[in-house]
Amino acid sequence: MRTEDVSAGLERGELIKGVLRINPKKYKEAFVPSPDGSADIFLDGIAARNRALNGDVVVVKVLPPEQWKVLYQNFRFLNETASHSLSEGGRLEADSTKERTLCLRQPRVVIIFEQKHSRAASGFLKFLPNKNFAMFSPVDHRIPRVNVPLVDCPADFVSRPGDYENVLFICRITHWPADNNFAEGRLAKTLGQAGEIEPETEGIMTEYDVDFSEFSEEVLNCLPQDLPWSIPAHELSRRRDLRKECVFTIDPATARDLDDALSCKQLSDGNFEVGVHIADVSYFVEEGSVLDQIAGKRATSVYLVQKVIPMLPRLLCEELCSLNPLTDRLTFSVIWKLSPEGKILSEWFGRTVICSCIKMSYDHAQSMIEAPDKHFSAEELPPCSTNHRIHEIKEAILNLHNIAKQLRAQRFESGALQLNQLKLSFSLDKESSMPQGCYVYQYQDSNKLVEEFMLLANMAAAHQIYRTYPELAILRRHPPPQSKMVDDLQEFCDQMGLDIDLNSSRGLHRSLNENLGNDEYAAARREVLTHMCSRAMQMASYFCTGALKDENSFHHYALNVPLYTHFTSPIRRYVDVIVHRLLAWVLGFRKRKQIVKKLHKLASHCNDRKTASKRVQELSSELFFAVFVKECGPLDSEAMVMGVLDQSFDVLVLRYGVQKRIYCNSLEGLKAVHFRKVGKRPEMTLVWEQADPSKESTQQVYYPKQLSVYSITDRNGFYCSILSHPV
Repeated sequence: MRTEDVSAGLERGELIKGVLRINPKKYKEAFVPSPDGSADIFLDGIAARNRALNGDVVVVKVLPPEQWKVLYQNFRFLNETASHSLSEGGRLEADSTKERTLCLRQPRVVIIFEQKHSRAASGFLKFLPNKNFAMFSPVDHRIPRVNVPLVDCPADFVSRPGDYENVLFICRITHWPADNNFAEGRLAKTLGQAGEIEPETEGIMTEYDVDFSEFSEEVLNCLPQDLPWSIPAHELSRRRDLRKECVFTIDPATARDLDDALSCKQLSDGNFEVGVHIADVSYFVEEGSVLDQIAGKRATSVYLVQKVIPMLPRLLCEELCSLNPLTDRLTFSVIWKLSPEGKILSEWFGRTVICSCIKMSYDHAQSMIEAPDKHFSAEELPPCSTNHRIHEIKEAILNLHNIAKQLRAQRFESGALQLNQLKLSFSLDKESSMPQGCYVYQYQDSNKLVEEFMLLANMAAAHQIYRTYPELAILRRHPPPQSKMVDDLQEFCDQMGLDIDLNSSRGLHRSLNENLGNDEYAAARREVLTHMCSRAMQMASYFCTGALKDENSFHHYALNVPLYTHFTSPIRRYVDVIVHRLLAWVLGFRKRKQIVKKLHKLASHCNDRKTASKRVQELSSELFFAVFVKECGPLDSEAMVMGVLDQSFDVLVLRYGVQKRIYCNSLEGLKAVHFRKVGKRPEMTLVWEQADPSKESTQQVYYPKQLSVYSITDRNGFYCSILSHPV
C-alpha cells in the first residue's frame, strides 16, 4: 500500500495504527489497541500479521462485516496478553446451545509503519538433509523459523549436527517473503550452551537490541582527560554552595551509580528545609556531542541480575557524576520549605555543589527508623564526614521519615494508586556470579522515604518546565486502564465475591489495602489481585507537550496528578538529562536548541528502550531463577491460583513472587480434567488416580483465589507440579 493511501485511510478512519502485541504463549494470537483505548483489535493467525513482529508499529485494516469470522469460544479471563479483549466492533450473543459467541471483524495488517523489533533472535539449528540451508528455530515462538545458509553454520555442522543440538545461536532475519511462513536470515554468532547464564544473557540482550558494546575511543574522548578531576573555580562561582550542609545518599548496598541525595534541617519556626540533590549529568554530557548521541541511543541503563549495562561510561556514572561520599559533586537541586505535615511553603530550583557526608544503605536508614532512640556508633555505619555527627544524620532521616509518611498518606487520600508486585532478588557467588539463593525483596519504610521525595521532586520539575515551556516540556503520562478490561475484571471480581472498586484509582487502592480480609492468606490474596489489576493497566509513557493538544491527556492515572516527569535519575535515564537541560533553559543557563518534533521523536525512542530494558530485566530474573531451581531444586512453596484455562491454570508462587502456568498434561497421576464456567468464574476439577485401586479417585476443584502447595522442579527448564490439595 502506498504511503499516501495509508495517510488517507488513517484520516478517514478506515485504517488503524498501533503497536502490535503477540501473545507469547499462543503465537497465532496478536492484538493492536483500538484508537479510543476501550479494547483491543484481535488479529487471528500469522497471515493476518503480514510479517510484522512483536512491538512493530503497524497499520491495520478492519474488513467489512461480510468477511467477519464467527468464533465459538470459552472466554478465558486473565489470559496472557489480554486475549480476553474484544476486537473493534465485536459483540456478544447467545446461541441456542447457550455457548457464548464472539463475532469479530477479521482485521489484518496492511503495512508495517515502523519496524521496532530488532529482527534478531536466539535459537537452535536443525540439520535438513539434501538442503543447502539449515532451519533456525527461535526460542521465542513469536518469531518465525528462519532458513539460514549452510555456509553460515559451523564447519562440522553437516557432519556432526548432533553436537549442536543444545547450542544457542544468534540469527538475524534479512528477508521474509510474503508467500512463505519461513523467513530468510544469516547467523550472526554462536553463543554457547543453552541454559548457561552468559550465553542466555547475551541472547536476551541481542534480541531486545541492547547495546552492550564497550564505549568507543571517540566517546571516551568527550570525558575529562585530566584526572583526578576537580570542579573548576568558575563553575563553583555560578552555583549555590551546599558543601557544608548535612547531605547524604540512601541507596541499595551494592549501588555504584548514586543519582540522588537528600538533606533536611529544622528551621527556627518549626518548619523544615528539605533538599533533593540530583547528579548534574548534563554538565558533562554536552548536547550534540558523540557522548550525547550514544547516551540518547541507549536511552537507559539496563539492570541485569549479575551486572549493569550502563547508559554512560563508568567514569561518569560511577565516579564523576555519582554522588559518592566525602567528595565535591555538581548537582541540580530542588529545595523546599515544608511544614511538619508536608505542606510546601516555598520552592527553589537551581544548580548547586554538594559534598555527601555518608553513603547510607536502605538497611542503615531502616535501622534508624526502627530504633529512633538508639545511639549508633561509627562502627555500625559506613565512613562518615567529621563535619557532621551521626546523631545529626539520624535526626535528619527521622524527620524525613515523618514528613514522608504525611506525604504518602496525602497522596493516597488524593487518589493515588500503587500496584507493587513481588520482586525476586538473588544472592550470587562472588567469583562465578551463579545464584546461591533467592528471596523476595522487602520494601521498607526507608524505601518509601526516598520514593516520596523523588516523586515530589519529579512533580516539581514537571510543573517548572511546563509552566515556562508549554510546547517543549517532556512529561510522563499514564492513561487510565482500558474500559473493556476494567468491566471484565469488575464483573469477574463481583462473581468471585471480591469487594473491589475499579471505578477510580483511589477506590482500587483502598480495595486492595482494606477489603481483602485479615486472615493468614489476606496478603496472598492482595498479591494475586495486584497482579490481576496490573494486567488491566496501560503503560506510562514519555511525550512532548507540543505533540498533544489536550491537556487532560497529560494526566498520570496511578499517581493521580496532572503533570509528572522524570528528573531524579539522569545517570541511568536519558529523559532525565533532557529534563535537566529544560530546567537549565528555565534558569537561563543554556540556550534552547531542541524543537518539538525532535523532542517528540526522542520521547518515543525512550519509551521503546525503557520497555525493552524492563523486559530484559524480567528475562534475566527468570533465567537466574531457572538456573537456581536446576541447581538447588526441587523447591516447595505455597501458591495461589490466579487464572484457570481449559487445560491449564496459572499460579503465583508466593515464596518467590513468580508466576507459573501449570499444564494438566504434565501432571503425573492425573486421571481426568473437567473444566466449566460458573457465570464468569472458570472452574477446573482434577481427578487423581489412587495408589490403592480399592479407593476412589481423589478430586480437586480449582478456581482463582485458591491456595495450593506446589513443588518447583527442573525439567527442560522448570515447571510447577501439585503437591497437595487446595486450601
